[in-house]
Amino acid sequence: MLPTKGYAAMDAGAKLQPFSFERRSVGPKDVLLQIQYCGICHSDIHQARDEWGGAIFPMVPGHEIVGTALQVGSDVTSVREGDPVGVGCFVDSCRTCDACKQDLEQYCEEGMILSYNGRDKNGEPTYGGYSQQMVVDERYLLRIPKNLPPEGAAPLLCAGITVYSPFRHWKVGKGHKLAVVGLGGLGHMGVKIGRALGTDVTVLSHSEHKKSDAQRLGASDFVLSTEEGIFSKLANRFDFILDTVSAPHTADDHLGMLKTDGTLILVGAPNVPTTVGAFSLIAKRRRMVGSLIGGLKETQEMLDFCSKHGITSDVEVIPIHQVNEAYERVINGDVRFRFVIDLESLS
Repeated sequence: MLPTKGYAAMDAGAKLQPFSFERRSVGPKDVLLQIQYCGICHSDIHQARDEWGGAIFPMVPGHEIVGTALQVGSDVTSVREGDPVGVGCFVDSCRTCDACKQDLEQYCEEGMILSYNGRDKNGEPTYGGYSQQMVVDERYLLRIPKNLPPEGAAPLLCAGITVYSPFRHWKVGKGHKLAVVGLGGLGHMGVKIGRALGTDVTVLSHSEHKKSDAQRLGASDFVLSTEEGIFSKLANRFDFILDTVSAPHTADDHLGMLKTDGTLILVGAPNVPTTVGAFSLIAKRRRMVGSLIGGLKETQEMLDFCSKHGITSDVEVIPIHQVNEAYERVINGDVRFRFVIDLESLS
């Protein structure tokens, strides 16, 4: 076993604090990853505060993990010591169900094994990336392109793939008008990847000060969603709307902005149900769909796409002792656009 230092929430809503635990020893197909950076996702906060239910404590959050292969098992073929590698939202799956066979491990019929707040196949709790090191089966590691700075690449492993996967699945691309609702960790990746795919991007936000950021990121238009009558003005405007908002809200206003056969893609996860009126869908044969991260093959495809287009997340790097302050700032929308923890600060 490998003694490891990290930060953990000891129970629901508690401040994160230093926590010592053990990782498993490196097996023949395993890789020991020395963690350099780990992003802070809003879902880390939801889970550390048990807002979705079923939380396992103590909890070491973190699923946007980038580092270096420190040790490789005797049977590992895809990774060498010193390679830049990453871990996303899951570290295992059943490997045999239809979803896994189709490279859709995120929809594993037995349930993917989460990088944290899950249980491995031996029933032991999983601990995430707010820590020094991690042991992962080589099959569930991702190759980080060397031209991407690791701190900016870390959030791609959740925020990046959360946006990329539905764009690819519903064939969002050249000639489409795309609206991105919310300009946070997910939203700013939606603008960057949407632009790289050739779409005309409009940002909808209730924060006027984000207009300059939207323009800098490549949006062709910015709309203040609190402006009176704005949803009527934008009726039937867009082919796709990416809804990244994690706060409770209704979907009807956004659905009304879609063209016939338009698609509202939900990737934000409020802790209360989103309401929708039937006629918002029926009237224009609109669709309201959801998407959850991506499988390993698609996530690697996304990383290579971002490498080709020079896309990374805009980040604010912090030492780990500032994690609780960062959580509060995320809730208050006070980050452009992703906090990333420098894990060297643990030592």
